[in-house]
Amino acid sequence: MRATCSRNCLAELLRRLGQVQAQGQPRCPSQLSSARSMTRGRSVNERSKKKRVNDLEVVIERCKVVSKVLAVVDALKMEEEHVTPLKRLEILRPQLGLAKPHKVAHFVHSSPQLFEVCRDSRGVMWAGLSPPAEALVEEEARLLEEHSPTAAEYVTRLLMMSVQRRLPVDKIAHFRRDMGLPHDFRARWVHMFPELFRLVTLEDGDYLELVSWNPNWAVTEHEKNMAALAGNTNASSNASTPGELSLPFQMKFPPDFKSYYKFRGKAHHYVKTGNTEQFQKTTYLSPYAEAKDLTPGSHEFDKRAVAVMHEILSFTLEKRLVTDHLTHFRREFVMPQKLMRLLLKHYGIFYVSERGKRLSVFLTEAYDGTELIKKAPLVRWREKVLRLTGYRGKNKNIGKVHESSDSEHCLFG
Repeated sequence: MRATCSRNCLAELLRRLGQVQAQGQPRCPSQLSSARSMTRGRSVNERSKKKRVNDLEVVIERCKVVSKVLAVVDALKMEEEHVTPLKRLEILRPQLGLAKPHKVAHFVHSSPQLFEVCRDSRGVMWAGLSPPAEALVEEEARLLEEHSPTAAEYVTRLLMMSVQRRLPVDKIAHFRRDMGLPHDFRARWVHMFPELFRLVTLEDGDYLELVSWNPNWAVTEHEKNMAALAGNTNASSNASTPGELSLPFQMKFPPDFKSYYKFRGKAHHYVKTGNTEQFQKTTYLSPYAEAKDLTPGSHEFDKRAVAVMHEILSFTLEKRLVTDHLTHFRREFVMPQKLMRLLLKHYGIFYVSERGKRLSVFLTEAYDGTELIKKAPLVRWREKVLRLTGYRGKNKNIGKVHESSDSEHCLFG
């Protein structure tokens, strides 16, 4: 077992590592990459603040804080004994979104329950994981292992929805944190379920390819939810060849909702009564059915695209994705080129937040205010991280996680 970085043993670790550090420059953590930004759509930027869902904006603030803290945790996990010179963490500044004169050192100091700082005999400041953080690292590894069968099902269903029944590994990797895929996704995990998918190498890279079709998995989460509301809990057992569906989508609006947005200087309606009724009544192909012959721009094409996005968001832990993760799959899942416009048009099913450098899309039915209605154990693990974090970013009012999450039942499902 790795040694912990408590205040009593951190100095001893520094002495042991001192000789190694004196022999040369420390290696850079392999996973410290800067965050990639995304161009903001005018249709989002021009929206009035009154059309924003404040509760979901609070969720985004929480997610931004947790993602920054986990970036530092992941960097320290890559280091020997989970400690590193504090100055080296400055490479994380772009990823953490810290503008000068703010330093990563200030960020680390703001969460003493997660990170510990110590000065060695040469005056060099070192940072390490605290005992509670070490325990969280071990807990996450266990939860990811327990979640693997569910994650394998969701990855298989992504392959089942794709046109060629295969997807680039690089693109699936975008969903690693969102779907609860393990850290060794590329090296080990892709080989753990040979009965479901296999790794193939083509001219343009590595792909994950479907091995076997499971008809019970070709039933959408939306179909299961609607069947449960109707009292039928065996929707998957009645699975047949996927075809046309006519199920309405649940729509949820904020109290001060106004039914229009601006796009290229013109006012467009999110929802018109007649259009909404027509959309909800339109039949559409299941995301798991063959969609090559659909006409782009048709009502059936657009509604199937909504169903595909609904299904992908249902696979995620927090029912939320950054929008460019969806746009990467336009061709594979037969979705429209102007995907952002479709997301905005179907406000009520989806909500797009513009906070941060990258836009995020929510599945609105999955939330009750600022809280997910159903929380996976990995989501509750992230809530534990948030409760131990002193950093709150620019927006101090990010809300509080319900204390009920502290119970053992809530933490471990």
